[in-house]
Amino acid sequence: MNLRIAYHWRRLATAVCFGVFGAGCLVLGLVVLPAQRLLPGSHAARRARVRGTVGATLRWFARFMRRMGVITYDLQGIERLGRPGQLIVANHPTLIDGVFLLGFAPSSSCIVKQALWDNPITRWPLTAAGYVSNSTAEHMIEGAAQALREGQSVIMFPEGTRTVPGRSLQLQRGAAAIAVRAATVVTPVYIRCSPQTLAKHEPWYRVPERRAHFSARVGADIDPEPYRRRAAAPLAARQLNEHLLQNFTVELASEAATGTMDSPKHRATAKAGREVGP
Repeated sequence: MNLRIAYHWRRLATAVCFGVFGAGCLVLGLVVLPAQRLLPGSHAARRARVRGTVGATLRWFARFMRRMGVITYDLQGIERLGRPGQLIVANHPTLIDGVFLLGFAPSSSCIVKQALWDNPITRWPLTAAGYVSNSTAEHMIEGAAQALREGQSVIMFPEGTRTVPGRSLQLQRGAAAIAVRAATVVTPVYIRCSPQTLAKHEPWYRVPERRAHFSARVGADIDPEPYRRRAAAPLAARQLNEHLLQNFTVELASEAATGTMDSPKHRATAKAGREVGP
């Protein structure tokens, strides 16, 4: 009986979280962020203020989801994100991956799918923060490359969409093309969620039987310079993309095989709701 009550509570709490997120986007986009952009300062200073506010709001939202009992989370090495010229690439198993990456690396730009730019609720925060649309491949690549040249860090999900459960990881070549063109360093982030929730083609109300645990681990840096020296840009991008795919495949499979998410350490983390990182 207690398990059923907890299950139905998580369904209700998930609905509340979706409502809070939508209301927060409206308030930020229509009131807070436009007001911030009117404050004095350079374009970069105004953009930094907006991103700081978006980041603080998303961190609050992550903790709100945890307090509501929807998820627990564990963020490892997150302090290494947000360096100048850093391209941050992550796999994309859940709808809330961007909440954590933008919330805990708030100075970063982010490549966002065009559908969110077309959404009146999310359009204004994205515009005010100066994120990059993926409306076309060339627009996305040049916009992200320019941000990296300016010393920003950029967050990208190279799959282009959430991972389809049961399918092998597939990376589009855009991230590698951006890295070869302008990144000083590429940093992978390995994301897992157990049990699975908010995945591709999965409705929000289909909550798992137990509370989901979200884990993000920052991996070792990858230097794109050797790829630039070895080959022309198209071939260099293809080789780097192959390296990234192998890297993610091996690292995620290793975590799954060793049962990292179900280890005693992670069970203790989930119970405490511990946050590793800033």
